[in-house]
Amino acid sequence: DALILHLNPLQEALQPEGDSNFGHLADKIARVKKQLPVPLIVKEVGWGISTQTARRLIEAGVDAIDVAGAGGTSWSQVEMYRIEDPYRAQTAGVFVEWGIPTADSILNIRKVDPTIPVFASGGLHNGVDIAKSLALGACLGGMAGLFLKAADKSLEDTVKTLQMVADQVRIAMFAAGCRNLSDLRLDKLAQVEERK
Repeated sequence: DALILHLNPLQEALQPEGDSNFGHLADKIARVKKQLPVPLIVKEVGWGISTQTARRLIEAGVDAIDVAGAGGTSWSQVEMYRIEDPYRAQTAGVFVEWGIPTADSILNIRKVDPTIPVFASGGLHNGVDIAKSLALGACLGGMAGLFLKAADKSLEDTVKTLQMVADQVRIAMFAAGCRNLSDLRLDKLAQVEERK
C-alpha cells in the first residue's frame, strides 16, 4: 500500500477547469508525508523530473519518485483535443514536445540521491527501454500503451504481450552479459553499443 501523488501543472494550466495553484507544494507534500502510515510516491504525468524538483521532493520526504518523462502520453495533447476554444487548443498544441525525457529524469534524480527508488515510465515502448531504464538506475519500468492496445483485443493478447516484454528484458540482459538485475548497469549496455 502507498499513496501516489500526481504532479500535472502543465495539464492543469491548460484545462479550462484546471487548478494551477501549486504554491508551497513541497511543504504540503512534507506535511502529508508526516501523517501518512504508508509510503508516499510522487509521479509526474508525462513531463519528467528536473534536478531541482527531485531535490525538493526528496527533502519533503517522499519514499519514491515515478519520473513519467516526456515521450509517452502527452496530457497537453489530450487537453488540446478536449478544449473547444480553438485558440486555447492551439496554445495546448505547442506543448507537444515539452518535458524532460525519462532517461534524463532518472539521471537527474540519481544526481540528487543515488538510493531513492526511481520508477521509469513515460516513453517506454518495449523491454529494451525497460532494460535501459534499469541500467540508468531505475528500480522498475512501467508502460501502458502497448498493454492497452493488447487489452483492447483480448486477455490472451495482453498476457502474450506481457510475456513478450519480459522476454525482451531477459534477452537484453543476456546480450549485455548480465546474470541478474543488479548486474544490469549502464556500463554493461554501453559495451554492447560500442560493439555495434
